[in-house]
Amino acid sequence: MNFLCHLYLSGNDPELQVGNLMGDFVKGPLAGRFPAGIEQGLRLHRWIDSAANRDRSFLESRERLDPCFGLYRGVLVDLFYDHFLATEWPAYHPLPLETFLDDAYATARDHRTVMPDRFLNILPVIFTDLIPSYREVAGIDRALQRMAARRKRPSPLGSGVRELVRHYGDLQADFRSFLPRMAGQVAALPADARGGIHR
Repeated sequence: MNFLCHLYLSGNDPELQVGNLMGDFVKGPLAGRFPAGIEQGLRLHRWIDSAANRDRSFLESRERLDPCFGLYRGVLVDLFYDHFLATEWPAYHPLPLETFLDDAYATARDHRTVMPDRFLNILPVIFTDLIPSYREVAGIDRALQRMAARRKRPSPLGSGVRELVRHYGDLQADFRSFLPRMAGQVAALPADARGGIHR
């Protein structure tokens, strides 16, 4: 789950940030199910996912990975990009990562009543364990092991970190091309579709 990239691309609007953060946990039509700002964040999450899946750098990253991972290659790239954002955070945001995460966690807790239970249950883990661990390759490995363990069927995700190690430099270059372009595209969306974004 690329929580950090989605948080970064949400900007300063609290409801937009919360909706974007929990986007992977809300399926189906959105109209009328959430407050307007949360719904905007959920729609932004879906827009980002769709745009990323068409982005040339993201597609290049996906093609670098072993075909044995199949459709999971996109999942791996999502997580690898969170790793690069975490390790290079000062290049993209004026606040220290720890401060940014503390603020985002406080915002998320303030909106607990709108969160699906299965997202609410892992909220502390996201901010106190998962995202902070993304700065280390070992943290990405642990995240992938957890994801594989949650699958009902056997999944190759548990061995995915080898692809990060194998293609580290190329994936990092892809990310450095991808994120500024994606941030620019989000910033160009109509104001009622996004809220602010750090440039």
